[in-house]
Amino acid sequence: MTNKPTVAVTGVSGFTGGALAARLAAEGHVVRGLARAPLPAPGIELVQGDLSDRTALARLVEGADTVFHVAAMYRTEGSAEEFMAVNRDGTRMLLELAEAAGVRRFVYCSSIGVHGSVAVTPGDENAPMDPRDPYQDSKLAAEEVCHEATARGRMEVVIIRPCGIYGPGDTRMLKMFRMLQRGAFVFVGDGSPNFHPVFIDDLVQGFMLAMTVPAAAGETFIIGGDYLPLRDYVATAARAIGVEPPRRRLPYGLMNAAARVCEALCAPLGIQPPLHRRRLTFFKHNRAFSTEKARRLLGYRPAVPLPEGFRRTVAWYRETGLLPPGRG
Repeated sequence: MTNKPTVAVTGVSGFTGGALAARLAAEGHVVRGLARAPLPAPGIELVQGDLSDRTALARLVEGADTVFHVAAMYRTEGSAEEFMAVNRDGTRMLLELAEAAGVRRFVYCSSIGVHGSVAVTPGDENAPMDPRDPYQDSKLAAEEVCHEATARGRMEVVIIRPCGIYGPGDTRMLKMFRMLQRGAFVFVGDGSPNFHPVFIDDLVQGFMLAMTVPAAAGETFIIGGDYLPLRDYVATAARAIGVEPPRRRLPYGLMNAAARVCEALCAPLGIQPPLHRRRLTFFKHNRAFSTEKARRLLGYRPAVPLPEGFRRTVAWYRETGLLPPGRG
């Protein structure tokens, strides 16, 4: 039996929520997780439902000491209204139900995307807000709902803004690795904007600290590793699979114009455009942030440098057959 408090986690079927729930269970917490469909989840009590299901959310938070809200509509194509319905309105309902259930602390997973492209390097939690797409708009709106809950004073609320999450179990960076292995990766632009990754274990550490550190209440924290120019980020990935870093480049303006045309042609047909302006922002936006606040108030210390994180990620890709064997 454990004497640790019950913790509720949304999004346990996803990469981040699943990793967090597993860590909580391993440390002896009673973990209750929200998922849209049944799934194998050792040590986790599953509540089936989504962020629009008031009954499921009420069951999720009942008797919980802490709620981690990680689930979100993420990067899929959808209307601005759909993103707001899930990410803002779902957060509002979960906050209200958590307050009513007497939850002590609510930790919300936001995104550095709320800052858009950082004008001054490095940015921090007070950098200007400049969301660039419906997903980022909805995450910022959900943060505002969290601030409203903080002002009510019935529950401690913490906002975490993760940097670019990666690690074993995630496939968001798989396309980049596959293109590098085939020698097909091409930079759009000169690769000078910064990219700021965070290894999944380091992010989970940040979440765990946000649950326990008294000084975190009412605060917002950026959680990341070290930022670096995109060309160096990609070169580190290339070295992890044993290939030469890519050197080919295409002008950003040309590709952005081509993406605009592609979107216009695909929209009437109801199909996903193979080239999309939003995806091109990977090559343009400057993402470089200070984690000094998290280090100072939480005691956050990222432990996995990028080369080691990529080594572990590539090993998992190859073990699962997602990436062919190579020299790395």
